[in-house]
Amino acid sequence: MRASTSVRRDLAVACAVAATGALAFAAPVTAAPLKTTTAATITHHDAVAQIKPTIVLVHGAWTDTSGRNRVMSRLVHASYTVHAPFVASIPGPVILAGHSDGGMVITNSAGGSTHVRALVYDDANIRDEGETAFQINAAWPGPCITADPSTFLNLVPYPDALPGDADAYLKYAPSGTYQGFAGCFANGVPATQARLPAAGQRPFAVSAGSQPSGTRARKSLPSWAVVGTRDHAIPAPEQLFIAQRARSQIAKVLEGHLSLITRADTIIAASQAAH
Repeated sequence: MRASTSVRRDLAVACAVAATGALAFAAPVTAAPLKTTTAATITHHDAVAQIKPTIVLVHGAWTDTSGRNRVMSRLVHASYTVHAPFVASIPGPVILAGHSDGGMVITNSAGGSTHVRALVYDDANIRDEGETAFQINAAWPGPCITADPSTFLNLVPYPDALPGDADAYLKYAPSGTYQGFAGCFANGVPATQARLPAAGQRPFAVSAGSQPSGTRARKSLPSWAVVGTRDHAIPAPEQLFIAQRARSQIAKVLEGHLSLITRADTIIAASQAAH
């Protein structure tokens, strides 16, 4: 099964979101101070206000949970409970942390749970209600992913797919203007280490790019956004725009799209600040 021409064209538009090589800063950008909200403030509706929340880590497209091993290890060492299941299965207060397209997942998941106390966005898409990935990404074109999907994507049929739909995997090798997985998606990660997320990547369904976001739970919840200023997959101007629109507290790091690997300390700091 092959994706139709129109779907492939839409997919190209949706994926052309990387920043240009001119997207640089005169001086290194470090993590901005994060305003800490006390446990009593976050959990004032709970019977026991000082209980540490469970932190649920949600991966995005082309990654899996293993990319957060360093973050999970340090949070567990700090006596946090860390999971990656459905929020409804967790009793007590919860902090949701989403990477990349996991930002849409946590925004929508939080709307149906009374346990969620805060949201942490890590190089993530933060969409308004009714907004799709195709819509928001089309406004931020760039050279990280070329306009021709055949140069950077492997499209694989999956069972019971609708006509024209397919699972999309990022190719590892560079091709044309596509910088390859390491240069485009995992820039800043050592080349040998970049092989691991490439091998374990989870696919992005073509149809997912046109699915509208649901209720904006983040309107009523405090949120933090970690922005990688060298991100080639979701360019920094886009991240800053959507984070400011969401009124998130923002921490900038001079990293690429996988700052969850290269700057785990900032993700941990944001999660602890949300507590």
